Amino acid sequence: MSPGVVLRPVTLTLGLLLAWQTIVWLTGAPAFILPGPLAVAEVLIDKPALLARHGLVTAAEILMGLGLGAILGAASALSLSAFRPARRWLMPVLVVSQALPVFALAPMLTLWFGYGMASKVAMATLIIYFPVTSAFYDGLKRTDPGWLDLARTMGASKAATLMHLRLPAALPAFASGLRVAAAVAPIGAVVGEWVGSSAGLGYLMLHANARMQVSTMFAALVVLAAFSLILFFLVDRGCRRLVRWQPER
Repeated sequence: MSPGVVLRPVTLTLGLLLAWQTIVWLTGAPAFILPGPLAVAEVLIDKPALLARHGLVTAAEILMGLGLGAILGAASALSLSAFRPARRWLMPVLVVSQALPVFALAPMLTLWFGYGMASKVAMATLIIYFPVTSAFYDGLKRTDPGWLDLARTMGASKAATLMHLRLPAALPAFASGLRVAAAVAPIGAVVGEWVGSSAGLGYLMLHANARMQVSTMFAALVVLAAFSLILFFLVDRGCRRLVRWQPER
């Protein structure tokens, strides 16, 4: 590991913290409006159990939503690619699903699935589903025509062509969809917690906001941001291994 791999994120983090503290000094904002980094760090040190308990709930919702969204998205993309009737039926549904504001569905999902984890997982799944489906389907459509002609010339079946040509060719696009999904997955879980929940970082932020505990709100945001970065890094590393033959530019 080169020194730059560690130095760059450390330098960026320190720069952001310095800018944050400078804004607090220059504006003279009271702590209940904009707490400084030291006040937030104090909460992180004093309340690790509280943040960990709620953070684990949100992490579980995000991971389950990411898994379900990726599976459903991949299955839908394969169906769209393999069956022409599926394109006629599913494609309008996909377009309509994106025309509706996903956030507006959160109250209904809470009504249908309750205030527990299920409604948050459903919200995260809905947000993740379209990027994965769209990217993977686009990759399946863009298989090199020369490879497909060669497969037909050699008498390859549709199943063999899918497994040995179309799927490998579409994996880079699928990996791109997964990266987007990893970036947006926390949005669905937290919005669902804001609408109605009894645990999670979104619930903790609302609870702290009602009591003017702004430092706790910022601490929850820091935990959420850290988990999101770790999730994106792990998904990105996994995608790189999945398409290891693709050169990095």
